[in-house]
Amino acid sequence: MLITAFCGLLCFDASAQADTARYGQRMAATVMTLWKDSLVFDRSRNAVWSYDQGVIYNGLTGLWKQTGNGDYFKYIKARIDKYISADGTTIRTYKKEDYNLDNIKNGDALLMLYRVTGEEKYWKAASLLYSQLKSHPRTQEGGFWHKKVYQHQMWLDGLYMAEPFYATYAEMTHNAADFKDVANQFILIEKHTRDAATGLLYHGWDESKEQRWANKQTGNSPNFWARAMGWYGMALVDALEHFPDNDPNKKQLIAILNRYATAVVKVQDTKNGLWWDVMNFPGRKGNYYEASAACMFAYTMAKGVRLGYLPRTYTAPALKAYKGICKEFLATEANELQTLKGTVSVSGLGGNPYRDASFEYYISEKVVDNDLKGVGAFIQMCNEVDLLKAMPVGKPVNVLLDGYFNHETRKNRITGETEQYHYVWDEDDNNGFSSLKTILTGLGASTSFTTSAPNASTLSKADVYIIVDPDTEKESPVPNYLQDADIKSIYNWVQQGGVLLLLGNDKDNAEFEHFNRLAGKFGITFNNDSRNRVTGLQFEMGTLNIPPGHAIFPHVKQVYIKELATLSIKSPARSAFSDNGDIIMAVAKMGKGTVFAVGDPWLYNEYVDGRKLPANLQNYTSAQDLMRWLIRNSKSAKKK
Repeated sequence: MLITAFCGLLCFDASAQADTARYGQRMAATVMTLWKDSLVFDRSRNAVWSYDQGVIYNGLTGLWKQTGNGDYFKYIKARIDKYISADGTTIRTYKKEDYNLDNIKNGDALLMLYRVTGEEKYWKAASLLYSQLKSHPRTQEGGFWHKKVYQHQMWLDGLYMAEPFYATYAEMTHNAADFKDVANQFILIEKHTRDAATGLLYHGWDESKEQRWANKQTGNSPNFWARAMGWYGMALVDALEHFPDNDPNKKQLIAILNRYATAVVKVQDTKNGLWWDVMNFPGRKGNYYEASAACMFAYTMAKGVRLGYLPRTYTAPALKAYKGICKEFLATEANELQTLKGTVSVSGLGGNPYRDASFEYYISEKVVDNDLKGVGAFIQMCNEVDLLKAMPVGKPVNVLLDGYFNHETRKNRITGETEQYHYVWDEDDNNGFSSLKTILTGLGASTSFTTSAPNASTLSKADVYIIVDPDTEKESPVPNYLQDADIKSIYNWVQQGGVLLLLGNDKDNAEFEHFNRLAGKFGITFNNDSRNRVTGLQFEMGTLNIPPGHAIFPHVKQVYIKELATLSIKSPARSAFSDNGDIIMAVAKMGKGTVFAVGDPWLYNEYVDGRKLPANLQNYTSAQDLMRWLIRNSKSAKKK
């Protein structure tokens, strides 16, 4: 994991972040070692489609994105593939007619796999889960029953099982009505379960008030169970991430999150940063600090701060919880694997034998080591704590990606709407830049995207500006070629301290004439050639060796760049990396600004996210190094 402490930008101890990363990766290694064939904690049972797997999958997805280690992705894919049919129309052991919200959780992984691979089977399987929600039994106000067998009941747990998936599906289908339904689930359960005195939420609510555990006036269960509160918080931040900023209910959900966080921090132990399993009986005999809930609370606060939904004042309690968890519950074994202690195996309401939600019931449930729910929440927490620690003290460096000169469009396969694709931030397939966006987030930078021609106003908001592979006529019917006014605006911006990244392409895929007018202002020319032609998977044909101690790539030995245009340079440009007499990368200092150029888009997902390249080819690390160098050279970083 990268260590992002440069130029005084960041407000944390870099060695502490290295520990966070190591803990998360060791826990992932534990998962992948102990559960090679299935994700079933209790080996006496056959593997079934289960929500605890989904908690692990979410942790490994985040870890994959933040490390570029494709093994995490492959692990998820291999296990999901064991459950879904070749055409995606059936899921082994899943029964829609059970109407169990727990069975929706793995849908997060299905949607991730579809976005990355484009394989229709994942979308069809996800749509099967979506169809359950569309016919799922509800309360009179529209709240989902937790399960068909738990009639008229909403549990906090159910919000985590269904709503992040539901919100992601709504995002992908552009369905405003579904966003409204997602919001309503959070609003309803807070309305019915929130205790006015403490702000805490009761574990469950029975609309019928018939359950023995239900208060006959309110329908609420009698106690505040920590993990139920943890599920709800994680659900809020995970679902909110997918809501459009202009959604009419987003502000209300953010307000709920802030009320929630206030209540959670009030009952956080002031000494160790942890929470009691039954939150309304701190210190009572038999009560104990519970690991999974603490991980969930830390995750929720860290992610809420990172996304701007919670004030930065929640950074301290999140980090305090993280430290307390590592001290109280974490043990590293001789084989470097980890044990997470202190997770209650399960707690529920009703059923047979009957669970009455009393204090005595909650503390009677078995506490175990390396429970999947706790382990998954721990990995997710480590991922978010890493990102939280990377946040700068002040305004972040902004990296602006051009979507005007590179403006390819296609029909969205789900909605049929026209969308921009190819080298855009929020594109998870091979041709997207989502991995690069994650890297920048991990470096404490912000990202933005523009479909407008560059001008002084647009560029004034950018510290780093990326132009990648401007369109040819075969890519866009009416390309937006670089014009004199564009070049002047960019040149002046660089002179004033802007950092410009030019990512070209080779002769078969590039627009050279207009792009070189801009590059030439800085002494750089993209040659009309194509070097490192690669046959099949013969990666050695595209391998380049970086010399030790390289100023821009200090952590890299080998990179992979195929079918690239070489460069010609003159003053003020200089070679940043050459190979066998060819200039591969160039740098130019102009006024107060900096320009970096290479003749290939290079840093797109296919060659950065770890799914394709052998481990010796360090494109992910090189992307980290280059982004760190660009940020360090930005005027905002220099000011700090």
